[in-house]
Amino acid sequence: MTTSLPPGARAALLAPSALTRTVAAADRDPERRWMLRLPRPVRRSFVAEVIDAGPGRLLQERWMLLQTDDVRESYVEQVLLQLAEPDAQAVWLLRQDRAVRESYVAEVIDGGEPHGPG
Repeated sequence: MTTSLPPGARAALLAPSALTRTVAAADRDPERRWMLRLPRPVRRSFVAEVIDAGPGRLLQERWMLLQTDDVRESYVEQVLLQLAEPDAQAVWLLRQDRAVRESYVAEVIDGGEPHGPG
């Protein structure tokens, strides 16, 4: 996951769902469109755990791997599998059970160290 965030992204992600769905309909980027269509509590967690925590692809990856099955599968279906060349490794990892994903987060992303609530 490498969401490119335009100026004002934080405010847009925290907006009510009716507004973000309208914005999503006009956005041509599949990943931003997907994010804007997520339920508000999920978008809020992205803001808190990724945007407010600082820049970094690993924060985005960590956030995604710890999401619910529905959120992860919607990303796979609506974003990854729509690419001309889907990232098979990302699809595989996102479809693993929670124990595998948590282990990956702990060992690979967090480097064996605890990283906040999870």
